[in-house]
Amino acid sequence: MAVKEKYFLPLITFTLVLTAWQAVVSLGIWEDYLFPSPVAVARGIMEIALNGMLWEHIGVSLFRFFTGYLLAAMIAVPLGLIAGWHRRLWLAIDPLVQVLRPISPIAWMPLIALWFGIGNLPAIVIILLAAFYPILLSTVAAVKNVDPVYLKVAQNFGTSQRDILKKVVVPAAFPYIMMGMHIALGTAWVFLVAGEMMGVRSGLGFLIVDARNSMRTELVLAGMIIIGALGLTLDRSIGSLEKLVKRRWGFNA
Repeated sequence: MAVKEKYFLPLITFTLVLTAWQAVVSLGIWEDYLFPSPVAVARGIMEIALNGMLWEHIGVSLFRFFTGYLLAAMIAVPLGLIAGWHRRLWLAIDPLVQVLRPISPIAWMPLIALWFGIGNLPAIVIILLAAFYPILLSTVAAVKNVDPVYLKVAQNFGTSQRDILKKVVVPAAFPYIMMGMHIALGTAWVFLVAGEMMGVRSGLGFLIVDARNSMRTELVLAGMIIIGALGLTLDRSIGSLEKLVKRRWGFNA
């Protein structure tokens, strides 16, 4: 029954949303070109899927996203492990992190455009910035909250500090680091469109901007729906990986 509810209840929700959407369109408050119907949006998705444009934009967007996201993880996780382990280092850099963290990646866009020009790199940097701080802070918190009993047992056996960090702290903290990476994935995906509005001519963000300039509102909504669907797929995928990691490290999932 639980498995059926898992799929049946979301299906009811989407059905209600589509019904309400069609009902609003039927009221004729806006012209069709301003607020297209679900059928028109579905036709738009079919159009760009059949001519190959959709798959090209999806491929480019996913390349930019995963490049920026993985770079953020490669930098933030080791830095977070070191900063969380060395208390004085974190005391030194924490104020700087807290000053930079609230600055939206969008606020960096003018400088990023000047520094990195146009193309893939600015979009990748935007995604990197969006993912970096959630991963860093979750990693630091995970290290600082490792059960002291684990550390005391390792110290009693004469384990070196380096081995404690490598063989005790990292395995104990990793499930919580994965939680931070899960959060960071959603945050970074939100800024994908913003990153692709900086002088690029491909990707889902460009698809939306180009459709807006052409007054193809059905393609604007199509692009938004595709971004949401891909975001859901990515969220569920990393969620499954997170559960796998928790089971591997002995956590209940």
